[in-house]
Amino acid sequence: MSALTSPSYRWIETAEQLDAACRDVEGASVIALDTEFFRENTFFPVPALIQFAAGDLAYLIDPLAVPCTEAFRTLLQNQALKLLHACSEDLEVFQLWAGVLPAPLIDTQIAQAFLGEVPAMGYQKLVEHWVGETLPKEETRSNWLTRPLTPSQCDYAALDVIYLLRVWALQAGRLETLGRREWLAEECAAQLAQTERGSESDALWYTRQRQLWRLDARKLEAYRRMTIWREGETRRRDLPRNWLAADKLLFAVAEAMPKNRFELAAVDGIKPALVKREGDTLLALVKEARACPEEALPSTWPDPMEAGFKRRFKALKKAVTARAEALEMAPEMLMRRRDIEALVMQAQAGETPTLPGGWRGECLAEALRHALEESGS
Repeated sequence: MSALTSPSYRWIETAEQLDAACRDVEGASVIALDTEFFRENTFFPVPALIQFAAGDLAYLIDPLAVPCTEAFRTLLQNQALKLLHACSEDLEVFQLWAGVLPAPLIDTQIAQAFLGEVPAMGYQKLVEHWVGETLPKEETRSNWLTRPLTPSQCDYAALDVIYLLRVWALQAGRLETLGRREWLAEECAAQLAQTERGSESDALWYTRQRQLWRLDARKLEAYRRMTIWREGETRRRDLPRNWLAADKLLFAVAEAMPKNRFELAAVDGIKPALVKREGDTLLALVKEARACPEEALPSTWPDPMEAGFKRRFKALKKAVTARAEALEMAPEMLMRRRDIEALVMQAQAGETPTLPGGWRGECLAEALRHALEESGS
């Protein structure tokens, strides 16, 4: 049998069928998982298909027909390793549909980032790299909410979990040789923790904006408050972020700090419908920022074009790149640009830099400390 042309799978549309499938694989040491979902006009993903496999037989769960059962929740959190690839949105699906997250987790995309210089390898390329097979791509963007699914869709979905097991078997050996299994476990546990935090991360959403250095402390506080409001509202209303108010738009409002609807309507990009629907709320948030006590305002972000910032950033980036080359990993996997910038900002403000811990600390802390000392003199 060629798994590429005729993978084995079992369609599941009743609780009894799902519980029976769970019994089939409950003794497995590794379980591959995947999801298909729809997210065009909602904040939360709409589950369309849940796949899992512990061998060459894939189980395809129809979440439109069957709710998650206690047996499947137990399976998601038993001792078996749960394999997913590029799993951030899949985790949201499991949290929404099952009410629990799969653990212990292994993300094969993260695993690959520990094994080479491609920080975000796609699934098809990953399979080709390790197994030498070319998976079909035709169904990647198909409508997974239609019923019945086509045979081609089912084959595609089954292959996504069947080959995941084969890839991991090879990745795991290489990780063991390099002594990086614990690094991977730490990174995947952090991914689970981040997903569990959910709305707690709303307060930090504003830090994703790359132009924060253009805002003074009061404008920065206005932008921070507006992003927290937007994140909560899009979740409450189940709307995509940009359908309510894009980051770029909220940033423009913060720059303008309007006092009334007339000034708000004059902000570049603001449409009359938004002024009518959300104008009072946005103006209230700006007003709160204006009234915020000086000592409660956030620290301003340094200008990245300032000489001291550029010198420190260049030194830290060089240290990260050198260590990444020695480990034969992508620099982004060791430390993202925004994290390097955060260290520089701490140094510029005269604060004690918060150096990375865990496996990143083992690899980088000493080099980063040295780079900060050298570039600060």
